[in-house]
Amino acid sequence: MIPEKENHNIEFKKAFNEAVIETIVAFSNSKGGTVFIGVTDDREIIGVTLGKESLAQWVNEIKSKTVPQIIPDIETIKYNGKTVVKISTNEYPIKPVCTRGRYLKRVENANHLLSVSEVVDLHLQSLNSSWDAFPDPVHAIDAISMEKVQKSIDTMVRNHLTIVENPLAFLVKYNLIRENKLTNAAYLLFKKTDSVDTAIELGRFQTEIIIKDSRRSKSDAIAQIDEVMEFVKKHINKEVIVTAKPHNIQKWQYPIEAIREIVINMVVHRDYRLASDSIVKIFDNKIEFYNPGRLPDTITIEDLLNNHYRSTPRNKLLADFFKDLGLIEKYGSGIQRIINYFKEEELPAPEFQNISDGFMVTVFAKVGEKVGEKVGEKVGENLTENQLKIIQLLKSNKNISAQKIAEEIGISQRKVEENIAKLKAIDLLKRIGPAKGGHWEVLDK
Repeated sequence: MIPEKENHNIEFKKAFNEAVIETIVAFSNSKGGTVFIGVTDDREIIGVTLGKESLAQWVNEIKSKTVPQIIPDIETIKYNGKTVVKISTNEYPIKPVCTRGRYLKRVENANHLLSVSEVVDLHLQSLNSSWDAFPDPVHAIDAISMEKVQKSIDTMVRNHLTIVENPLAFLVKYNLIRENKLTNAAYLLFKKTDSVDTAIELGRFQTEIIIKDSRRSKSDAIAQIDEVMEFVKKHINKEVIVTAKPHNIQKWQYPIEAIREIVINMVVHRDYRLASDSIVKIFDNKIEFYNPGRLPDTITIEDLLNNHYRSTPRNKLLADFFKDLGLIEKYGSGIQRIINYFKEEELPAPEFQNISDGFMVTVFAKVGEKVGEKVGEKVGENLTENQLKIIQLLKSNKNISAQKIAEEIGISQRKVEENIAKLKAIDLLKRIGPAKGGHWEVLDK
C-alpha cells in the first residue's frame, strides 16, 4: 500500500501542511500523483493523529487554497497500529493550477516552481495550442509578403498537394490568419522586412574569442534555412571525388543532410518569446548550434538519444507548415536521423545539451581534421572499417553490386560508391570493363 520511495508521482510527508497542498498542485499540473501523510522522507511509518473532522477539514483546505479548485481523493491506511493518510489527485485537464499565486509542476521527485513562460506553455499545451498560433499583437496583415506566401504555395503544389486558394484564403485555411488577424507564425514565415525577431548570429571562430567572419540573419523563418546553410558551407571543407559515373561525388566535412536537419530544428523549435538570439559558431573541428528554448521537462537527453519520447513541437503551426513544405520528414524523428548521418560517415556522435535558457547541438569533425585542410588528403594511410568490409566483399564476389554491399554493411548506396571511389583513387581497386557488365578488381598492395 505504501511505495518504497518517492518519485515523480509519489511524495511522503510527516504531517498535513502547506507543502502538501503545493505537492497536490504540482501533481495536478503534471500526470497526477499521491501524497502519503505520516511517512518520513526515508519511508519510516510514524503515522498521524486524526480528529473526527480532520479529513474533511483537509479536503476543504485544499479546495479553498487551489485555483481552479482541486478536490482530491482521500483515504486512511492502517499499518502496525499507525494511521497513514493517502491523498491522491489526477492530472487537471485545463492547466495550470496554483496555490497562493504559486504555480508548480512535478519534475522527477521534486516540485518545480514555474516561470512565467512555463506557466504560459503549460496553459497552451492543455489547450492543444502553441504561442505561434496566437494573434500577433504588433503586426498587421500588411506586414507580410503575399509574394512569399505564393512561393510557398508553389512549393507545396510541386510536393503534390492540391491548393486552389489565393494567398489570403490559403493563410486562413492554414490558421495563419484568424479572425482577420495575423498569427505569430504567419509573421515569422512571411514578414516583408528583416527584423530582430528571428535573429541568428553566425560566426567563423579561429579561437573561442577570435572571429574570422560573421553574419547576422534577420529574414523570415523559411529563408533563414538557406542563409544559415550558405554560411556553414562557406566555412567547412568540401572535396570532389571522381567516379566512373557521369556525376562525381561531393563530400563535405560534415554530413550536409544532418546539418540541414539541425538548422530546420533550430527554426521550428526556437522559443521566439525569449530575448536571446540563435547562435551558430563554426570552429576548426566542431560546430555549435545554440537555440533559445530548452527541452520540455518531460524529455531528457537520454530519451532524445534513445528515441524514447513523444514529439511535442514548441511551435505547432510552424512545424505543420514546414512539414507540408517538405522540410520536415516526420515529427520526432529528426534527432535520430542526425545521429545516423554522423554514424554513417564514421564521425563522432553529436552532443546534445540543455544550456542556460536554451538547447545546444555540437557536431564534430574527424579527429585531426581542421578547416583549411583538404578532406581526405591523407586517405589511404588508414582504411576505415567500412572500406575494409567493402574490400572483403569484393574479394569474395567481384560482381557484387553497390546496392548489395550497402545492404550487407548497413550503410547507404551513396556511401558505398563514395568509398569505392576513394579506394580506386589510392590504387586499391581497379575497374575492369564498363560500368554495366564490368567488375571491380582488388589490387594486391
